[in-house]
Amino acid sequence: MSPIFFLLFLPILLSSPSLSSLFDTSYHIDCGGPTNSSDKFNTTWLSDRFYTGGSTGLVSEPLHFQNIQEKTLRFFPISSGKKNCYIVAVPNGRYYIRTFTVYDNYDGKAHSPSFDLSVEGTLVFSWRSPWPEGISRSGAYSDLFAFVSDGEADICFYSIATDSPVIGSLELIQVDPASYDSATVGNDSILVNYGRLSCGSAQWGPGFSNDTDVFGRSWQPDVEFRSHNLNGLKAVSAIKNVINTDQSPNYFPLKLYQTALTVTVRGSLEYELPVDAKLDYLVWFHFAEIDLSVWKAGQRVFDVVINDKNVSRIDIYKQVGSFAAYSWHYTVKNLSSSILSVKLVPVVGAPIICGLENYAIVPMDLSTVPDQVVVMRALKESLRVPDRMGWNGDPCAPTNWDTWEGVTCLPNKDESALLVSQIDLGSQGLKGYISDQIGLLSDLVSLNLSSNSLGGTLPSSLGQRSLKKLDLSNNLFTGSIPDSLASSNLQLVLLNDNLLDGRVPEELFSIGVHGGAVDLSANKGLCGVPPLPDCPLFWENGGLSTGGKIAIGISCLVIFCMLLMIYICCIRRGHHDYDFGLPQELMALSAKRNRYHRQKSLMTLEMESQHAKGFIPSYNSS
Repeated sequence: MSPIFFLLFLPILLSSPSLSSLFDTSYHIDCGGPTNSSDKFNTTWLSDRFYTGGSTGLVSEPLHFQNIQEKTLRFFPISSGKKNCYIVAVPNGRYYIRTFTVYDNYDGKAHSPSFDLSVEGTLVFSWRSPWPEGISRSGAYSDLFAFVSDGEADICFYSIATDSPVIGSLELIQVDPASYDSATVGNDSILVNYGRLSCGSAQWGPGFSNDTDVFGRSWQPDVEFRSHNLNGLKAVSAIKNVINTDQSPNYFPLKLYQTALTVTVRGSLEYELPVDAKLDYLVWFHFAEIDLSVWKAGQRVFDVVINDKNVSRIDIYKQVGSFAAYSWHYTVKNLSSSILSVKLVPVVGAPIICGLENYAIVPMDLSTVPDQVVVMRALKESLRVPDRMGWNGDPCAPTNWDTWEGVTCLPNKDESALLVSQIDLGSQGLKGYISDQIGLLSDLVSLNLSSNSLGGTLPSSLGQRSLKKLDLSNNLFTGSIPDSLASSNLQLVLLNDNLLDGRVPEELFSIGVHGGAVDLSANKGLCGVPPLPDCPLFWENGGLSTGGKIAIGISCLVIFCMLLMIYICCIRRGHHDYDFGLPQELMALSAKRNRYHRQKSLMTLEMESQHAKGFIPSYNSS
C-alpha cells in the first residue's frame, strides 16, 4: 500500500470535543500533558500515558491554541528507536481513532519532521517535510475507524531518516461494531477519513463544539470541496427537527440533517474529493427533505453520478417522507485519478444534500502471529534490549517499515500472518539472558546473539527443528549444552568463548563432519570430543554421569552387604548364640555340650571337697 497523504485539516479556532460514547471504552490522551484536565465542554483529558518512549514538548506559541491538550506534545527522538507506539489495552471491538498533529517549531529547528503513522500494524498516514505553513503552525486532525482484535490498540510512529515523529493528542472511542456497513467492508479493513462534510452549514464540528456526536466524529464545511463551476447555490435550514437521527448502528447526529445545500438554477451539485487512486473508497451520502415545497414523492428526483458513472437515482420523499434522515452509501473501485468526482444531477426539481463522507478502504496489513508477539516481548525483557533499537508494537508490521531492529520476518505458508525467521543482535551490549519461551519461535532459522554479555544457562527449548544457524559466541553462558541442540537441524554452531562445561553431545559435534561448522573452543569446562579433553570417568555436564551414578549405587550396595555380614558374624554372634545346622547335627552337638557340662560339675565338686579337708594339691612346674 502506498503512503496516504490526505489529512483532515481543521482551523485551530475549533475547540476540543465533549464526547459521550454509547460503549464502555473511550480515552482522550493529552500527549505531553503532565496532569489530567477538563476542557470547557467537560471532556476529561488524561495526562500523557501508554507510550513506549520519547520526550515531552511545548508548542512555541501556546497562546495561539485555545485548548490545553493542543499546547503540549510528545516527540520521539532517534535515541528512542525508529519505531515508537502508544499501546492502549482495550476490549476487542470497533474504534474511532483521532490524532492531533502539530509542529509549531517546538524544537526551535524550523524543520517539520517526516514520519509515518500506523494503526494496528497498518500504515495510515504519512507526514513529509516541509508541512504546509498553516498546518505546521496550527496543527491538523486526522481520524479513522479500525477493529481491534487482540486486546490492544497500537498507534505507532516510524521515523524517516533521523526526524522525530510528533503527536499532540490521541483519542480512542469505542463505536458500534456494525457501523459503516462493517459486514460488507469487513473487520480486516480500516476506514481512513478522506473527507467528512456538512453541507449548507457554517463551520461546525461535533466533537469540537457543544453539538453532540456519540461517535465523536469531526465534521467540516463542504466549501473547499465544491466544484468551482457551481452557480446559484442555496443553503436550506429545517424549521423543525429531523427524525430518525442518532440511530443504530451509525448514530448520525441530528444537526447534520438540519441544514442542506441545493441549487436555485437548473444544474448539478458537484464535489471534488482528493483521493489515492490505489485504494477503494466508501462514499456515504446524507439526505433529508427539509423543504416544505416538496410534499409528495416524485417532486424532487436526482441521479448520483460518481466519476461519470450513474450509480443510483434518489427520491428522498419516496424513501422516508419529509423531515426524516436518509443515508445511502456506495463503494468506488478501480480509480484512475487522484480526484473522486461526485455529482448530483437533477431529473425532477433540484438536487439537495445534507452531508457527504468519503473513506479510503485500507486493507489491514499482515501482522505477527500472536503467540510469537508474546515470545518476542519476553525476549525483549530477558535480553534487556535497549530502547534505541525500537522494539515496540508488532515485531514485523507494518511490512513496508523495517521490522524490529535485528529481526527478520516472513509470511506463513498461506500468507495470512508473519513469522519471525531471524534474530541478529550481535554486539549490541545485551546483558540479560535467553528466555525459555524462545522455543516457541517455531520458524526461527537463525539466531545470532554473539559478542554481548549474556549469561545464565542455555534453555533446553533452544533446539527447535527449524534452527539452522546458532551463534552465541563471546558471552558469559554457563552450564551444559542442552541435548536438544544435538537433535536439531543445526548447520552452524558457535558457542566458543563462554563459560560452558560438561560433556559435549557427540551428535552435536558431528555437525562438522557432515559439512557444517562447530566451534566450542575457550570453554574450560567442556569435554568429551576432540580436540576437547576427555571427560572424567564418572563426570559430565557439570555433575555425575549416568555411569558414575550407577557405579556409586553398586558400590554402596556392596559395602552395605559387607557391613551386614560383619555385623552378623562378628558382633551379634556370642557364646550363647544359637548354632545353625541340620537337625541331626544340632542334636549331636547338644549331647556333646551336655557331657562337657557334667564333667565340669564333677571336677568342681571334688576340688571343693579336698579344700574342705585341708588338702591343697601342689603342682610341680617340672
